[in-house]
Formats: sequence, structure tokens, C-alpha cells
Amino acid sequence: MRIGFIGLGNVGAKLAGSLLRNGVDLTVRDLDQAAAQPLLDAGAKWADSPAEMTANVDMVITCLPSPTISAAVMEAEDGILSALQPGQVWAEMSTTDEAEVRRLGALVSAKGGEPIDCPVSGGCHRAATGNIAIFAGCERSTFERAMPVLTKMGRRILHTGELGSASVLKVMTNYLATANLVTLAEALTVSKMAGMDLGVTYEAIRISSGNSFVHETESQVILNGSRDINFTMDLVSKDIGLFQEIADRHGVPLEVSPVLIDIFKDGEERFGSRELSPNIIKRLEESCDVDILAPGFPPEMVDNEPEEAGYEVIPGSGVD
Repeated sequence: MRIGFIGLGNVGAKLAGSLLRNGVDLTVRDLDQAAAQPLLDAGAKWADSPAEMTANVDMVITCLPSPTISAAVMEAEDGILSALQPGQVWAEMSTTDEAEVRRLGALVSAKGGEPIDCPVSGGCHRAATGNIAIFAGCERSTFERAMPVLTKMGRRILHTGELGSASVLKVMTNYLATANLVTLAEALTVSKMAGMDLGVTYEAIRISSGNSFVHETESQVILNGSRDINFTMDLVSKDIGLFQEIADRHGVPLEVSPVLIDIFKDGEERFGSRELSPNIIKRLEESCDVDILAPGFPPEMVDNEPEEAGYEVIPGSGVD
């Protein structure tokens, strides 16, 4: 399949890189053409507009910062929908609102296209190696069509059900990751104030019931001091806000979610919306006049696992 990829940010550029590395006929686009240059140098083609791209590919992928931007790329005069033909696939890899992806998906279907929402989870370091997880919400026939492409970008591919279901699960997992990040910031700060060695604290959490993916990744860059996971506070606020909107639509009276939203609003006000998200711990560092740092931890996360061929995760099979 000829693939078009729009949105070459922290995650998108890495996913597009995996496609190119695996021999895909790839056309790319971003508002910042400089972001595309490494891919163009490696053999990707450039499109001057979403419409031009769509006219020359079989599948067009969007990986964009917000639902508003995705809608603009789809519905602008020179947007994807203006050139979409029957049989083409639109794959939305952005973290977006499930109601919005269903709205846009209906427009794609009305033109004879096949929509799929397929956000990723697992961090930029796994996006870079093709080992990231991908959720896919769509018709089963569309999923099977898209699988050869999805497995070139990710390792574990889960068909989540109808269009929009993947977006619900994605913002849910990001909500859980955010809750874990905030509680880890509190745990590390309390340990420091209680006189614990933070290197020992890290290991105690890692080998215990308190361990998690977030601890094994973000706690390391917190303790290093770089705080660099290629993710910013405004993106966290967007994701947990989307989760809260789903809860509100379905009448679920959440208690922890509003607190997390307030914490990150405060973080953005103090440190700026583009501050790295693990620096939410700075709120506690400043309050306690302490640095949560320890020697021996890396400045960024690197996926040391070799790239493996992607495969479908079957619910209930016991295979991850």
C-alpha cells in the first residue's frame, strides 16, 4: 500500500520512520517542512497539501496534537475529505475525542472510505523502535486491511471494536498513566523528606506491588533531572480532559480525575504549557525546598528490545 502520513511531531515522526525503515512507499506532510527533512532524505516523498497526498495514496494517516487540528486537516478546502476516494483508508493515530473521530469517520464512510482510529501507547522510545502498542477501532474487514501497515509501526496490535473504541481506551490509559505519575512524584518526595536513599527507593518500588510501566520509565528521568519523555503538560491536560468528558457524557461522578486536572492546570500556570510533563514534581520540590535527584539514572528512555514483527493481541488468549 502507498501510505501518506500527516503530523511529524514527537510520536508521528517516529511512526513514519518505522514505516520508511520497513520499506513502505511513504509520502509525508507537516506544517513544519523541516520536521520532514530526515524522512525526505531517507526516501519519503512530500505532499504540498492533505488533498494532494490523499489523491496519491491508498491509506492516509493523521497523527496530530488535538481534535481541532485533526478536523481542520480533514475538512479544509484542500483537506483529506476533498480528495478521498472510495476504498481509501483514513487512519487517525492522534489521541482524540471518540465523539469527534466518529463524526469524521461518518464523513469518510459517506465518501466510500474506511475509517479507523488507531492511537498508540508505550512512549516515544518504543515508537522509535516499532515496538509500541496500537489500539485499533474499526470494522473487522478494515482492521485486516490495515494490519500489514500497523505491524510495521507497532508490535502489539489490539482490535478494540467499533470506530471510536480505541480512542476511549487510549485516553483511559493516559489517565491512568497521569494518576501514576502524580502519585510517584508524591512517593519520591515523601521518601526524600523521610531520609530515604532515592536510588534504593526506586528499586524498592520496582520490585514491589507499587511497580508500573510509568515508574520504570518516567521515574528514571525524574531522578536523572532531565525529566525528558518528549511529552508536555499541555498534552497531559488535553488527554485527561478528554477522559473527563467521556465520564461526564456517561454520568460517571469521578473524584480523582478533577484533582488531576487541577494539578496539571497549576503546573501549566507555574511552569508553562510546554514544560515536560514529569516536571509536575517541581510543585513538590518547590514546596519542600528539595531536589528529587539521584545518580545513575539515564537522561532519556531508550528501548533496548530488538524490533519484532507486530502481531494481533487476542483478548483472553493469555498472550501479550
